[in-house]
Amino acid sequence: MSDVTIFAPSPTLTVTVEEHDAQPDVHVHAGGQGVWQARMLLRLGASVTVCCSLTGEIGRMLRHLLEDEGVTVAGVERPGKGSAYVHDRRGGERQIIAETGGEPLARHDLDELYGVTLREGLASGLSILSGPAGDEALPANTYRRLAADLRAGGAKVVVDLAGARLDAALEGGVDVLKVSGDELVHDGRVADDSPAAIIAAMRRLHDGGAGAVIVSRSSEPALLLDAAGLLEVNAPRLEVADTRGAGDSLTAGVAAGIARGESVREAIVTGAAAAALNVTRHGLGTGDPETIAALRAAVTVRELVDDAEAGMAQPVTGHVSPDGLAALAEPAAPEQPGAQR
Repeated sequence: MSDVTIFAPSPTLTVTVEEHDAQPDVHVHAGGQGVWQARMLLRLGASVTVCCSLTGEIGRMLRHLLEDEGVTVAGVERPGKGSAYVHDRRGGERQIIAETGGEPLARHDLDELYGVTLREGLASGLSILSGPAGDEALPANTYRRLAADLRAGGAKVVVDLAGARLDAALEGGVDVLKVSGDELVHDGRVADDSPAAIIAAMRRLHDGGAGAVIVSRSSEPALLLDAAGLLEVNAPRLEVADTRGAGDSLTAGVAAGIARGESVREAIVTGAAAAALNVTRHGLGTGDPETIAALRAAVTVRELVDDAEAGMAQPVTGHVSPDGLAALAEPAAPEQPGAQR
């Protein structure tokens, strides 16, 4: 039994060409949102099971790559074309050579993957629901069913989703929802990325079925809204090598803390530190735990007054260190698993 189960319906085989000593340097890895989350969770000392489809020869290679990293793979093997990409980064920027999202899951394959995810998620007691490689990989309603069934069985559910999949998961009910400010704008949930607009959207998401809502905002401080109120989480700004995967590292850090018994308010500090380190690296979901621990001490948190009528939030505390989180409002008692929202 793993500490965390990740629903990653269609992981991606990644081939990246870089340059070393004036020669091509080819890197082959497993990738995709759920894989990057799993990689960071492993760095943070959590054991992970990834529930996924393994399609064709790409799927067979993905299983070996994941298991070599220490991930437990609960895979549904099927024929066909899997998700993969080839990127050339020798010029300093990513150039797409080839990309494919793979083939959608057939009904019987989806049924089997659903059963595997439910079994593993209930055993671990904590699941992350991540998105697929392609928009057509599986019906969005799958996320509603999984969220509802996992929570009905007593498991906690963390989601890192957007669009129709986010809506579906909310309908099922989730313990923690992470989304980026850019995704809120893209989905039309906010007219702009101003703090007032984002906080208003967070209230709607919280009222719609999320126990806690976390919004990452690129280089701006992250925001957390839960039953106890609103927090601003400010991580140190480091030199950027690649921003991709930072949000997944944030989600993984939060899940790692929850798996250790921390509240979401405590766990987000580790998540912010993991995200800050990830941007300094070309490897997505990577970073050593010692550096993350050091950065965690540099993360500052302050409580905000969520003034809905004024459409804004005002600070009510100065910045505090992670050790000062106990002075902030205690989170409300969690709802019973499977409770209606």
